[in-house]
Amino acid sequence: MLYLFPRRYEDRTSLTPIAQAQLGQYQVVRGRVIVQAGRKTWYTHKHVQEVIIDDGTGRMFCVWFNQPYLTAYFKTGREVIFYGKVDVYKNRLQMVSPEYEFLEEGEENNLSVGRIVPIYPLTRGMGQRYLRKVIFYALEHHVDELRDILPVALRNQHRIVNIKRSIKNIHFPETQELQESAIWRISFEEFFLFQIAVRKRRMSIIQKEGVAHEINAEMIEKFSQLFSFALTGAQKRCISEMASDMQKKTPMLRLLQGDVGAGKTIVAFWGCVVAFLNGKQSAIMAPTGILAQQHYEKIQNFLKSRWLKKMRVALLTSNITSKEREKVYADIKSGKVDLVIGTHALLNETLNFVNLSYVVIDEQHKFGVRQRAILSAKGQNPDCLVMTATPIPRTLNITLYGDLDVSILDEMPRNRGKIMTKWYPLEEAGMVYENVKKLVEKGEQAYIVYPLIEESEKVDLKAAQKMFKHLQKNEFKGLSMGMIHGQMKKEDALKVMQKFQKGQLQILVATSILEVGIDVPQANVIVIEHADRFGLSQLHQLRGRVGRGIKDAHCFLIANPVTEESQRRVETLCATTDGFKIAEQDLLIRGPGHYFGRHQHGLSELRFANPLTQMDILELARTEALGLIHQDPELKEESHRVLKEVIEQRYPTYLAMTAAA
Repeated sequence: MLYLFPRRYEDRTSLTPIAQAQLGQYQVVRGRVIVQAGRKTWYTHKHVQEVIIDDGTGRMFCVWFNQPYLTAYFKTGREVIFYGKVDVYKNRLQMVSPEYEFLEEGEENNLSVGRIVPIYPLTRGMGQRYLRKVIFYALEHHVDELRDILPVALRNQHRIVNIKRSIKNIHFPETQELQESAIWRISFEEFFLFQIAVRKRRMSIIQKEGVAHEINAEMIEKFSQLFSFALTGAQKRCISEMASDMQKKTPMLRLLQGDVGAGKTIVAFWGCVVAFLNGKQSAIMAPTGILAQQHYEKIQNFLKSRWLKKMRVALLTSNITSKEREKVYADIKSGKVDLVIGTHALLNETLNFVNLSYVVIDEQHKFGVRQRAILSAKGQNPDCLVMTATPIPRTLNITLYGDLDVSILDEMPRNRGKIMTKWYPLEEAGMVYENVKKLVEKGEQAYIVYPLIEESEKVDLKAAQKMFKHLQKNEFKGLSMGMIHGQMKKEDALKVMQKFQKGQLQILVATSILEVGIDVPQANVIVIEHADRFGLSQLHQLRGRVGRGIKDAHCFLIANPVTEESQRRVETLCATTDGFKIAEQDLLIRGPGHYFGRHQHGLSELRFANPLTQMDILELARTEALGLIHQDPELKEESHRVLKEVIEQRYPTYLAMTAAA
């Protein structure tokens, strides 16, 4: 309970009188219910709950949609505190879907009014007032049991407030200064612990002996000549950085990040060539069978050169038969395969390599640290390249990938077409389909993408399938169409995809299965339906499916965004095609916790710390963590033992993998 931190605070030391409420601002008001009514709108049949409150200075309307159960709560005469954005509608002050908290008759609970009040994340059936009481009780009876894990010398040096006072002031601060001091302390501790864990992991890996590959200038020159186009300066720089790492005995740990279509596969393939020329094996792990298949086909084209004709490549996905899988396993174990490209199937316990010296993990955010370590453990501390098409701002690089060196592909290949992005409201979808039909009749191929949101996946999929049939019979009658989605059999999805790649289908209707890595250079049109339901990085990934050839491409967004956030996402995508700018915006809109999925990256431990807004604290915590690890790598000193215990409890998976990796 002590570490269930508030998600925000409300300053109720002086509530805003309704008469002084400022338009467009989020504010806290307190009033008594004078009218409440529920009704249905005649045009959408949505339930609308309206409540009018009065605080003696003025009146305000509060409105909720599709929450009919609220009728039972807002009894006339009840005193309520509301938090929300103040707007004007039909000449009246209004809050739409505000948060609310009821105050009992005559109650002046000092935990809920007249102070800076914590607002906690809630679960169903539990209210703010009840949770506050429970946490206040826990503080009164148990805060003295807390032990301070930060070393005394560190606390003294930076005048860091002790943990007992900090935890009290995180929950119930008496002043804003005490609240800010407590937030600084808790954030510093979270950053500090995570950076120690990250550093310990890196040290445990680089202290091991890996494979020192032999590389010379002639190899790099020959590799550059494999392709019918000139490599970009960024590709050459990244290849050079990898070459430098792969020549050393310590294992390479490198993150390759680049925008959609920046040519990451070629850079990753360089490591496979180095391993092959040194008589070793390599592996590429992709998140989907379709992406693994594409890597396989792309690399087969690279092998047409006499220089690499003897390089043997195998594909290992869940689509192949058990008999084929057994043969691939046997060939890998006997050394008949030089490079294996696959999905999670590569993590199978029964798969063994002879001399795996180089590993590529594609789309890192689809895998966790554990998977990276399991694959690496199949070799003798192999060099490891982690790839991502989601550009990561420096703030998150330090936090998430402190155990990796970073290479950035920030240059697009020459002769790439531009992508023109336009946004249309749902009412104008017919105009979009008309444009798509004209482009397809001129020889283009098009994607039409529908969102599948987990909570309503079945409903979404039915809607997408229904729309597919509608478009076949109406707007795109006479055109060849196909559909793929995540619930299809993998072999069926692959067949449809191959038909589209060969140009046998003009239009491919798909769910967000398209997000990762589909590469059809001749497809130059994409329609993203209900674009407001996708995340910004996801939208950018989807748009990256077109514009992969020399011709200009078209991206049509169909959306009626209802929130400010969803509108910002759509506007940002129309304004820029720069993945790094989009990543920064995505972080600002969503915050770091949702950027990759917390469970895989230790971000679940950053309950309060935010790399975006607290870069100065992160930098200080990182510097102190590096200094401590340099001084006492195993945390054996008496004053560091508590630190070691807490880190092992907090990051068991992360640190347990160090031995395997």
